[in-house]
Amino acid sequence: MIIEVLAIIVALGLLMFFAYRGYPVIVFAPIFTLLAAVLSGLALMPSYTEIYMTNAANYIKSFFPIFLLGAVFGKAMELNGAAASIAHSIVRALGSNRAILAVVLACAILTYGGVSLFVVAFAVYPFAAAIFREANIPKRLIPGTIALGAFTFTMDALPGTPQIQNIIPTAYFGTDAYAAPVVGTIGAIMVLAAGLYWLERARRKAAALGEGYGEGHRNEPESASAEQKFPNIWIALIPLVLVLICNYLFSRGFLTVENWYDPQMLKDTFKIDKVKTVVSSWSLIIALTIGVIAALLINVNQVKNKLAAGLTTAAAGALLAIFNTASEVGFGNVVKTLPGFKLIQGWILGASSHPLVSEALAVNVLAGVTGSASGGLSIALEVMGKQYLELAQAAGISPELLHRIASMASGGMDTLPHNGAVITLLAITGLTHRQAYKDIFAVTVIKTLTVFILAFAASIFA
Repeated sequence: MIIEVLAIIVALGLLMFFAYRGYPVIVFAPIFTLLAAVLSGLALMPSYTEIYMTNAANYIKSFFPIFLLGAVFGKAMELNGAAASIAHSIVRALGSNRAILAVVLACAILTYGGVSLFVVAFAVYPFAAAIFREANIPKRLIPGTIALGAFTFTMDALPGTPQIQNIIPTAYFGTDAYAAPVVGTIGAIMVLAAGLYWLERARRKAAALGEGYGEGHRNEPESASAEQKFPNIWIALIPLVLVLICNYLFSRGFLTVENWYDPQMLKDTFKIDKVKTVVSSWSLIIALTIGVIAALLINVNQVKNKLAAGLTTAAAGALLAIFNTASEVGFGNVVKTLPGFKLIQGWILGASSHPLVSEALAVNVLAGVTGSASGGLSIALEVMGKQYLELAQAAGISPELLHRIASMASGGMDTLPHNGAVITLLAITGLTHRQAYKDIFAVTVIKTLTVFILAFAASIFA
């Protein structure tokens, strides 16, 4: 049995190593999947075609519209200047004396409004660099500041966030994007407060040592010209607000898509046994579509000349993201069939007698290993989601708590050095891991600790 466990550990370790070195997960996930299968004595080709590819395809079928519409929405907000307008307005309103808070809030509003994390980093960085330079705050703190605003509490903690990490659990627990709003809001406040404390402490420490913004940095953005025009802030906010409102109305409001179709017809014709498992996805697809249309109507003349190239870029980004994640999901589904996984599963489930704590551990570990919040979350819930749901129901725990803890746990250790968003963020800002990763890691630890605090608290009071 130890050999079978080592087969899984070796495959996971190699996948993480090659991802860290910049090799494409799409290529190497199936290679290491089949390596684990062979070492465990599983039939090679059936494991690839009937387990790996089938589950990867099912994931794409379920979530590709959200990946694509999210990327298109973010690109539309970038092209029409709305994302830049929001960031610029917040940064300038709070001023250089609150530079860190201003950047965090700018990222948070864009992320919570449905803009892709990568687009948020591109949109906010020029203004973050300008205000950090004006306040003489070390540039190395910018990545950690953007990570706090975009990669943490607005990604998966705040109820209703349209990011994919908050949608994935709905398919496994029959919940919606607003699951466990109190726990999610408390967690968001904890992460925000602790993250701001860390970053402000780092700023004060740097100031005491006489460290300023610095000189000779790479990828320094050009200063915005005086004649550069952005949409009015209130107009720029309209697409974000529409996404949030429509998502709520279609998921649990009086326009809920749950009532649009006859349940028996859905079951007989489309094999949908429980409408609640698809309500969140359908609601977000409609909401993002409305948001895209609204975004395209802002600054029409500015958008139309760049629209074809912008849509091509957005589609390519969405394809890469979904296929990377689907590759990891296929990997996880093959792994769960291997003999050694039963022992690993027993270790994780045995780490705590409470399903919330065990779930947080499983999601966090897998997100860290894969370097992907959505990938680790999908693997954990695909493999053990049904078991966690049964344990929670037996203990009288709401599926909404399972949803929120799983979603928040995915945004913990996922931001290890090999994470794609981290690598992209450092590339955008022109900094290295050695210069700036310390503060990104601190934010990661804060988020991880918060999840376990909430899981332990819920295990006592739930």
